[in-house]
Amino acid sequence: MEHKTHTIDATGKVLGRLATEVAVLLRGKNNPGFLLYKDAGDDVIIKNVEKIIITGKKMDQKKYYHHSGYPGGLKEVSMKKIFEKNPSEILKKAVLGMLPKNRLRPRQIKRLKFE
Repeated sequence: MEHKTHTIDATGKVLGRLATEVAVLLRGKNNPGFLLYKDAGDDVIIKNVEKIIITGKKMDQKKYYHHSGYPGGLKEVSMKKIFEKNPSEILKKAVLGMLPKNRLRPRQIKRLKFE
């Protein structure tokens, strides 16, 4: 199976709408021979991620959580801090949440690249 390469310019695009577009391309739902259990998606390259639009008050209010596994180990980071450090991480987390939670997910997310 050959994977096509799609290049998307993120300038002026809304985060969620861009994430859904990328998730469809990574899964291969746009292909006529789409099957749920096959990894027939395409490669996606995103340019200008730092110029993405985030609507509403998400920059200040949205929090991302992760747990270390130890008691009291819940950490929270605001979207603003992550965006300042690495804007591509915000888009990657959004796309990751839209992919199915199965064994294909790690393979599909590896085909998402940033420039």
